[in-house]
Order: sequence, then structure tokens, then C-alpha cells
Amino acid sequence: MKLVVQVKLTPDAVQAAAVERTVHAANEAATWVSAISFEHFRLRGTVRELRTLCYGELKARGFGAQAAQHIIKRVADAYATLRATIKAGNLGPEGSKRRRKAESKPITFRPDAAHTYDDRCLSWNYDAQTVSIWTLAGRIKNVRFACSPAALKQLTTHRKGESDLIQRDGRLFLIATLDVPAPEVFAPKGFIGLDRGITNLATTSDGDNHTGRRLGRYRRWQARKKAELQAKQTRSAKQLLKKRARREARHATHINHTISKTVVAVAQRTERGIALEELRGIRERVTVPRDQRARLSSWPFHQLGAFIAYKAKRAGVPFIEVDPAHTSQRCPRCGHTERANRPTRDHFHCRRCGLAGPADHVAGVNIAKRGATAWVFVNMPDPAPA
Repeated sequence: MKLVVQVKLTPDAVQAAAVERTVHAANEAATWVSAISFEHFRLRGTVRELRTLCYGELKARGFGAQAAQHIIKRVADAYATLRATIKAGNLGPEGSKRRRKAESKPITFRPDAAHTYDDRCLSWNYDAQTVSIWTLAGRIKNVRFACSPAALKQLTTHRKGESDLIQRDGRLFLIATLDVPAPEVFAPKGFIGLDRGITNLATTSDGDNHTGRRLGRYRRWQARKKAELQAKQTRSAKQLLKKRARREARHATHINHTISKTVVAVAQRTERGIALEELRGIRERVTVPRDQRARLSSWPFHQLGAFIAYKAKRAGVPFIEVDPAHTSQRCPRCGHTERANRPTRDHFHCRRCGLAGPADHVAGVNIAKRGATAWVFVNMPDPAPA
């Protein structure tokens, strides 16, 4: 299975200047190649066509053969992703404002966006914790990097393929690709159902609630601060808004990592699988009260599911997504499904058998049952040929 690990580069002043100049120049060149691609092929440029038009100019700008190839491939991949996004309808139907905007201009690359390195342009010395990296100023050796002992062990054992050099908040990072062998998935003795929500981010079928008042207060405080900055409409306020948005995203990622790590650890220890609701298209299907719309859009629920999925795969824990319909309105004891079973957001009370409890916990139990049923069907052996 493919994973990534991030390390922080700690170059001296001379090394840092050369590396930063290379990153900015590579992204400027990628924007130029993108403009050429859009002019000649609109959204349809391929690597071969762009190589014919742009390779010579990239070499003249000082880029080596491998660097030029990576720049061209980045542009072709970006347009391929945009075409797939449009085809999937993620930018709206034909003629919509978002789709017209995406189709009417070339893709641009931020000055600090990631630039790809392969083993010809970047080599690692794990014992000394240094890298040798190609730049426009030539090959620079002994550029130190910092990471945790666990990350260093993973790099030493499993690093394979390309790495991305990225600049973030004035600091340089390398994101390396790992090829880790996936363990065999064990046969589950049951399932843990996980219900994701707005007030409670994650509630399991065991009754564990992975949110609290502190997180709610933090999110409300962030919303107030953003509103204050947005009202000022100054340049410095806009810069602070971007900085605060990055900080809030890092906080959300940390919370999602913590939740997913805990859920997977419990599942592994109890030899159970994990079942989640399939939330694709949830914003289009669900009508949310006005006071909760911002909270629904501000938290990366998909990221939490992705974290649980890859951590479960890495631990050999069975993982499955199930239909989310009526999970909080169905009684897990008698099966009666009715909207009136959930009189309030937080409470469930079955109108037929009288079962009562927290609505999110009931939803988690229903998800666990659906996960166990779906797992049997997914892993059912093929029927013998007649």
C-alpha cells in the first residue's frame, strides 16, 4: 500500500536560497507550460504534445532533463484531473458559473506549490539525515532534514518512488512516497459502527463519543475571529484570515488523526471491523438548519473517513462503507423506521417498542449491523459453475 511521510528540510542560508529559487522557478515554468497547453489544446494537452512544444524552452531556462519532464507531466496531470472533475459533475452542469470559470482560463500554479523529484534528482542519506538535491544552482549536497524516529525508520525501510518538495509558511518540506506491504485482513468477530455528525463529530456503536465541549467552543471562537477579520477588509486582515484558516485546518487534521487512531486501535484489539456511513453527496441530500450550515461545511468529514480507511488497511482491520439512509430513525431492536422515532436531534425513542437512547449511539449501532451484513455479501464466495 502507498503511504507518504513528511520531513522538514533544515538547510543553511545558501542552500535555502537555492532550493527556494528552484521551487519558485519550477512553478513559474509550470504556469507558462499550462498557458501554452491551454492556447493550443484547451484542456486536452498530453505529455507528448507538450514535450514537443515546451521541452526546449525549459532546457534554455536552466532546467535539467528530468526536471523539465516533471514540469510537463505536472501540467498534463493537472489538466487530466480537471477533465475528470468536470466529467464527474463536481463543478456543476454545463453552463454553470463554476464550470465556465474553470474552462475559460489556463491552470496556474502557486509559487510555493510542490515540485516533483525522482531518484536521479534527489538522493537520501538516512544515517546522516541529509539529502542531495538538484537545484538551478547545481547539485547541493548535505542538506539536513528532521523527522521523528518512526518516520526515519519508515523512510529507511519502505521509501520508494518520487518525492515532492514543497514550501509552506516559509519552510521547506519533502513528502516521500512509501510502499508498505499491507497486512492480511483478519476475519472480523463483529463490527464497530461510526456515526459522523455536526454536533458530535464521531460516535461509535460502543457509545464512545469522540468530541466534547472544548472543540465546540474552539470552532465557535474561530468563527467569531474570522467574522471580525472579514469585516475589516484590509490587506493585513486578509493575510491573517489565510493564516488562521491554515491553523484551523491543521487543528482539524490533528483531531481527525486522533479519532481515527483511537477507533482503529479499539477495532484491532477487539478483532472487529469498522463500518462507516457512505457520505458522498451528503450536502446535496441533507437539508441543514441555517445555524448549522457553516459547521457542516467547515469540518472535513471526508478526511476523517479517509484517515480511518487507510489506518484500518495498514492494521489489517476490515473496513466497509454502508448506506446512510435512516440510520438515526431506525430502531435497532424491532426495526421500526419512522421520522418521529427521533423527536429531537439528540434523542431517539422508538414509537413501537419504546427503545430510547442517544440518537447518535443508535445510528452507530445501525451502521454496525449494516456493516456486518454488507461484509458477508461482499466476501461471499462465488457460486460454483453449473
